[in-house]
Amino acid sequence: MEPAGLRSLVEAMAPDGGTIVARLFRALREGVRSGHLEPGVVLPSSRRAAAALGISRNSVNAAYELLRAEGLVAVDRRRAPVVTRVERLVDPAGAAGEGPALSARGRTQCGDLRTRLYADASGRFRPGAPDEPLFPRDLWARALRRAARTALGPMRAYDDYAGAPALRRALADHLRRERGLVVAPDDVVVTASSQAALSLLAACLCDPGETVLIEEPGYLGARAAFETAALRVAPLPVDEAGADIEAATGRTGARLAYVTPSNQYPLCTRMSLPRRAALIAWARAARAVVVEDDYDGEFHWRGPEAGAMQPLAPDAVVYLGSAAKSLLPALRIGWMVAPRPLASALARAVRNAGCAANVHAQLALAELIESGAWKLHLRRVTRTYETRARLLVEAIRAAAGDRVEVALPPGGLQLSVRMESLADEAAAVAGLGAAGYAVARLSGFSAGEAPVAGLLVSFAEADGPRATAFAAALGRSLGPREGRG
Repeated sequence: MEPAGLRSLVEAMAPDGGTIVARLFRALREGVRSGHLEPGVVLPSSRRAAAALGISRNSVNAAYELLRAEGLVAVDRRRAPVVTRVERLVDPAGAAGEGPALSARGRTQCGDLRTRLYADASGRFRPGAPDEPLFPRDLWARALRRAARTALGPMRAYDDYAGAPALRRALADHLRRERGLVVAPDDVVVTASSQAALSLLAACLCDPGETVLIEEPGYLGARAAFETAALRVAPLPVDEAGADIEAATGRTGARLAYVTPSNQYPLCTRMSLPRRAALIAWARAARAVVVEDDYDGEFHWRGPEAGAMQPLAPDAVVYLGSAAKSLLPALRIGWMVAPRPLASALARAVRNAGCAANVHAQLALAELIESGAWKLHLRRVTRTYETRARLLVEAIRAAAGDRVEVALPPGGLQLSVRMESLADEAAAVAGLGAAGYAVARLSGFSAGEAPVAGLLVSFAEADGPRATAFAAALGRSLGPREGRG
């Protein structure tokens, strides 16, 4: 190989980025592996290569040594380097392969159950997202700064995978006072999110092929976690009184039931006490576990009747919560409350799965809870969200009338808008999507043959003008009222 050819090779295969040693090494390696430099080709000596490239001989020798270490060239001090025989990683035409194939479980894990739900994936009024301007930036920044300056001790490495002790204590106290839970700090396991907790519970409580019950319609994140664990998902029917275990045809032999009793997702109803008692009785008789997702438990404005289920059966219920709605999903902090022996095992599972939450974020949240700042923040945003929910409900009723059914939810960040038919739902999704709204279709949360038609709509950012504008767009998408019964 002539020195001029070496210069052309470097310019073609490593035009920029990195040191000259790295560029020369990459260019020659790609030349060998692609077959451009055949076995037996003699490379320029370090002296000639250095002169052609305008670099030092030491740089050339360093690149040649890297090639020798990978077995791509043979280097002899008395001769110029020679390309050795290697297996080509691409065919002579340079066609790339299809890449590694996903396993059957990988295809489930990597599947996207949510995109088809939304009218506009990045638009306004998307369910589940809090209003970012309400996030207490300065308060969080100060707490996080103090946490970053704190000596972590055992937490700096691999201890305390169940969560920072300060946060577990703070959460246990908060959940006892505000949600009535029967809980001690050792019952709390901190995770990176409720979704991570669901994946852990699916793997730790069930074996592949076993049955779990999930509300119908229900949260798609739970369905994804269970199906990824190769579990059989059976429907747990939901009506205005919440999940009905007596109507679940797949309950025999089920190992787990997933519910959102305080504010059902996505229908925004509350599970009655008789339904809760029946579900707990079934779980105890079947030696099964009830997973209670209290995803927006901080935002309830319709009295103390919005209590959690866990206090009724702390031996049979695993409680899930997170800071995703009260602060931001991006903080990646969730928690489980589990019976003591199970909590210890789940803490080990958190470490094995690598889904622990950031320690500094945990300490910052612990400070906010212990100081009372979080409670004040929750009161403020709860009042704001209740006001916005009422504004949106009133605006929708005024704009759409009897073409939809909408009620004030017991709390949370979203409300359900029921419609007469899937055709109405499709028209609303199309019209609102075109107007830039990311509402979700209610039918997309159902796996059965008789899905509920309508929309799931966030009211987190629905101040007066925005609520009115959304309702007007919804009314236009449904068309004129005339001719509708």
